[in-house]
Amino acid sequence: MKLPNFFIAGAPKAGTTSLYHYLDQHPQIYMSPVKEPNYFASEIRVQRFSEALQEKVRRDQHAMREYLSGPMSEKRFGAVGLEWGEYLRLFEQATDETAIGEASVCYLWSQSAARNIFEKVPNAKIVMILRDPADRAFSQYMHGVNKGVIRDSFRSYVDRDLRHGGECFDVMLPFLEMGRYAEQVRRYLDLFLRENIRILFYEDYESDAGRAIRGLLEFLNVDPTVQIDLSEKHLVGRAAGLRMNPQDRTYLKEYYRHDIEDLAAMLGRDLTSWLQ
Repeated sequence: MKLPNFFIAGAPKAGTTSLYHYLDQHPQIYMSPVKEPNYFASEIRVQRFSEALQEKVRRDQHAMREYLSGPMSEKRFGAVGLEWGEYLRLFEQATDETAIGEASVCYLWSQSAARNIFEKVPNAKIVMILRDPADRAFSQYMHGVNKGVIRDSFRSYVDRDLRHGGECFDVMLPFLEMGRYAEQVRRYLDLFLRENIRILFYEDYESDAGRAIRGLLEFLNVDPTVQIDLSEKHLVGRAAGLRMNPQDRTYLKEYYRHDIEDLAAMLGRDLTSWLQ
């Protein structure tokens, strides 16, 4: 039985999909053929989705089970409600790789994932990429606009999320909650050895991706000199002509202010740029 020994836990819209594909190029790293298997997040279950989405989720579950029964030769995105045996199937094709990993960005937001991972893989390495939460939220919004599933203005969408309250999963929701990092990071720091947690910041990752990737390869105990093609980015949240207006940015800075200050103190990182 092979288990992952590292997890890309989040945050969404902070470059995790690109990171998944970059690490998958390394010969000493095995990545789950399904990005976002979501197994350890107990919240990701059919009954937690809105009624409008439940039928689609069930169809996706059926398609995923067919995929898991086959050769899994192509990459897939997203799973809901995997059983333990189905989850283990994702790693059966791993051979002698040093690092075996998966990427499920909901693991950072999830209140259950850190504990669930720790109970199964207490020595796991955890990777996070944190991004200015206002920019992260706008990128998620733009991703939804690009997909054609969001037609509201950004502020209307923010207000919709505030009314929604995170009670269930709906189209691109939860939303603002994904950027409340302090408690999310603390859950992992309370359980895992600090040396087994690597926290990257999107700004550093964007400015020098090569350096960030080399540091991450060293963290995973694989050869950092292997050349990784960083030319392609994946799931970039952009929409032509859309920019966050200053009033919305000011609102989100205040919404996240306490959380950002808490995170900065916890990590000893100057995050004043996130408040400007």
